[in-house]
Parts: sequence; C-alpha cells; structure tokens
Amino acid sequence: MIVDFEAELWIWDARRSETWTFVSLPVGAAEEIRDLTGGARRGFGSVRVRATVGGSTWTTSIFPDRARGSFVLPVKRAIRTAEGLDPGDVARVTVELRDF
Repeated sequence: MIVDFEAELWIWDARRSETWTFVSLPVGAAEEIRDLTGGARRGFGSVRVRATVGGSTWTTSIFPDRARGSFVLPVKRAIRTAEGLDPGDVARVTVELRDF
C-alpha cells in the first residue's frame, strides 16, 4: 500500500525542547492501514514504512496517534534540513508500507 498526501509538519508537544517533528497521515489512509496490518504491527503499534519527502527517501516506522485518529510519521532533522522544511511547512509525503 502506498499513501501519497500533503501534510503540515508539527512538533510533538511532549518533546518540544527536542523538536521531534512529525506529519499526520490522512485519517482514511490510517483506517485502511489498521485493516491491512491487523495484528502485524510492531512495538507501540508501529508499522514499518519507506517514506519520501521531496528528493529524500528513508526507512522508518509510523506510529498510531489516538488523539488524531491516525498514524504519525517522524521526519528527522537530516530530512528536514535536506528539503528545507521547518515545522508549520506543508510537505508532499509518500509512505509505502513494508513487511506486513
């Protein structure tokens, strides 16, 4: 499954001093991911993915976010720097599920 979307980068409030930055997947895609992965999720309910933002592609995991009713994708500093992105910017994101 591949999800292609645009989303705003945001900082996780609980780790604001460490600037953990995420994008939220669309809720509809999250429902489909939950259906597809069922019990195949890993620690913390995570799902392994290949993510692409701009010209940067990396392997990571998405994590469930009950507050948003979706999954969140961490966007590490190296990716944000390479793509010239800051929290509050909107990015085009592609997420491809792996290993389910």
